[in-house]
Amino acid sequence: MSTLTNTLANLQQYVEKQAAILQADERYKSLMALPPVQRWLSIGALFLLSQLIIFGGLYLVFGKIVVIGFIASILAGLATGLGALPAVFFKNISNNLFSSLLGAAAGVMLAATAFSLLVPGIEFGNNLWPGKGIYVVSIGMLLGAFFLHYADHQLPHPHLDSVVDPHLNSFRKIWLFVIAITIHNFPEGMSVGVGFGSGDLKNGIVLAIAIALQNIPEGLAVALPLISLGYDRWKAVTVATATGLVEPVGGLLGISMVTLFEPVLPIAMGFAAGAMLFVISEEIIPETHSKGRSRYATYSLMTGFIVMMIIDNALN
Repeated sequence: MSTLTNTLANLQQYVEKQAAILQADERYKSLMALPPVQRWLSIGALFLLSQLIIFGGLYLVFGKIVVIGFIASILAGLATGLGALPAVFFKNISNNLFSSLLGAAAGVMLAATAFSLLVPGIEFGNNLWPGKGIYVVSIGMLLGAFFLHYADHQLPHPHLDSVVDPHLNSFRKIWLFVIAITIHNFPEGMSVGVGFGSGDLKNGIVLAIAIALQNIPEGLAVALPLISLGYDRWKAVTVATATGLVEPVGGLLGISMVTLFEPVLPIAMGFAAGAMLFVISEEIIPETHSKGRSRYATYSLMTGFIVMMIIDNALN
């Protein structure tokens, strides 16, 4: 744990150093010296220009499907910030409500994993290697689970239920949890990218919706303990939103990889499915069944699964 503490300290020092360099930059000083309206218009123009360069480059190199998938993974990641918004108005959320939200998230993720990753992954695998699709996807699932197992082993962290408890507000514990959420969001974003990379817009849309719905209670779980530490409410929402913005990185990697290397697709779909199942089993379901709240979570899980199944069927 001392190594992890040193890593966090080094990360904090790096961020502070980069912030100091930015604040000392003459262009930054000139921008900050502008009147508020002109300053924000300039920032907005720079942001739009950067997006034009990014999305234009993606379109020229990979085509339309990659741009759509990248945008979808961004929107899914931003849902973390949407989920954190109630923390601005409420310092505490009831256990039953939070458990129900997590249960619904688990159901949504289970349905998306089954119908939009595993089933099409096996079909793609059978097209490439007749009769062997299920084995290829299974290998991918194990790789996805082992990836998150390794990440958890390298970064031991508290779980959702203990962190949301306002009485347990250790600074290190909460930031370990924030970093762990960020790590878990990477394969979730990758699953959205892989879904679009398959060439099936329906699969990509279903996965983006599922991840977005799952991110809502996750964002709340990040923001509430930060507020209990004394963070400004909007700053806590910003941090929660930032944990979700790693998803576009995973999404871009997933969609680019399977677009360029089609034989990777069944393994990648299995990898994303295995990672999502690991998060559901390791993080979400155990927390929803703690403190005698399993009945709320069970019905919420079934509701989430049914809703996602109906969405998947409707998009067909």
